[in-house]
Amino acid sequence: MEPIVEIRRLLDVMPAAARMLTKIVSKPEQPRVIDVSFPLPWNQERPIYINFDLWFRLSKSQRDLLLLQKVSWLTGVKWFKPDIYQGVVLLGLLGGVVESAQSDVVGVAIGLGLSAIACFRIWRHNQSPELELTADAAAIRIAGRRGYSEAEAAEYLLSAIEATAKIEGRSGLNFSELIRCQNLRAIAGLSPVGVPESYIKLE
Repeated sequence: MEPIVEIRRLLDVMPAAARMLTKIVSKPEQPRVIDVSFPLPWNQERPIYINFDLWFRLSKSQRDLLLLQKVSWLTGVKWFKPDIYQGVVLLGLLGGVVESAQSDVVGVAIGLGLSAIACFRIWRHNQSPELELTADAAAIRIAGRRGYSEAEAAEYLLSAIEATAKIEGRSGLNFSELIRCQNLRAIAGLSPVGVPESYIKLE
């Protein structure tokens, strides 16, 4: 199958809102099957890089679920969702501006320091296993609107994660992938044991 044909098909699989925000890019030189960069607040477009030579080693259903998971993760990263940390960033920046107008170096340092700490906390939350689990759940929900049952979608995503590691020549799954696989096994009905509640805080 030609990459252009597959890209068109994948765009149909994606939710309409995600088509406006993300872009599928062919990247044959990358060692990963599918890859995304952490979206920074000033990035208007969020690219999804696919090595189509490796991509086509997965089944169609595996490809669907893998793409939906990446799309859900990309659209799930929120820099400007109102909460305590965004409030601290704004207050810190505002305080820094006020203190700089009064030539208070210590005040400026404190204000900017608070903003930096809050920004780091936001970034860390967006890198957490919780966000990956949330993206998995969102991908399964979207797949339900594409004709997959919940158990089927979870099983296809599970097998896609495991197959991707083999295709990429990795010796095993990383910590986040192990947690996700255990959760997906529980959703698919393949295991009675899920992941601890502390990891699952779906919005």
